[in-house]
Amino acid sequence: MTYCLGILNADGLVFGADSRTNAGVDYISTYHKIFDFTAPGDRAIVLCTSGNLSVTQSVMHEVHRDIKNQVDPNLYSLESLYDVARYIGGKIRQIQEIDRPWFKRDNIDFQCNFLVGGQIAGEEPMVFLVYPQGNCIQATRETPFLQIGETKYGKPILDRLLGFDTPLDMVVKSAVLSIDSTMKSNISVGPPINVLMYQRDTFEIRHRLRLRLGSPYLAKIRKYWEDAVRQTFEEMPDIEWQDDVGIDGQEIAID
Repeated sequence: MTYCLGILNADGLVFGADSRTNAGVDYISTYHKIFDFTAPGDRAIVLCTSGNLSVTQSVMHEVHRDIKNQVDPNLYSLESLYDVARYIGGKIRQIQEIDRPWFKRDNIDFQCNFLVGGQIAGEEPMVFLVYPQGNCIQATRETPFLQIGETKYGKPILDRLLGFDTPLDMVVKSAVLSIDSTMKSNISVGPPINVLMYQRDTFEIRHRLRLRLGSPYLAKIRKYWEDAVRQTFEEMPDIEWQDDVGIDGQEIAID
């Protein structure tokens, strides 16, 4: 399992991903799940992967091979980010179709998801979630973040903190907190954490962050967040019990 997120913002984009691919009492492995493709002045494209590792690795191999061999289309020739998302969806279907009989024979889950985001000259920054079937959805001002992998533990933080106009530096902190909260609750998500911040209309990734296990910054913000949440919890108003309500919700007559 893994956890990746892409966030659309008025000033740019933020992407984050953990690096764990397998977890157990005696076996833990990691794999890089966030990739950036930049043609300065023309485009900055970021891909994040989750799901069956053999499928996502094969898709990434195909993507790199198309670029190397200047096959048309490739990530540097497509005219829109939507076209890039559909291109990735086509690669997913292609690999799955080749390996599907063998996956099914051994009851192996072969599904995967991709986040595709960035900006191509002439367009606004965008983020897409590409499903295992190859179709996609797009982040919007009203729904500014998309997640793949183990999404449920990190979503509440984003729901409470994020808006389309949230300052970009705050967005980065919320992304790190979201991934850290997921790691706290699920052993299948783990460091290193990789974060990219893209500033709109720059067409290059200028800000990268890699937080390893034991990172002082990661430990600092985890303690700060937990202490702040605990203090706020302790200061919340006490429960006001309603003694005149029964178990079935009906009011109890009190003489």
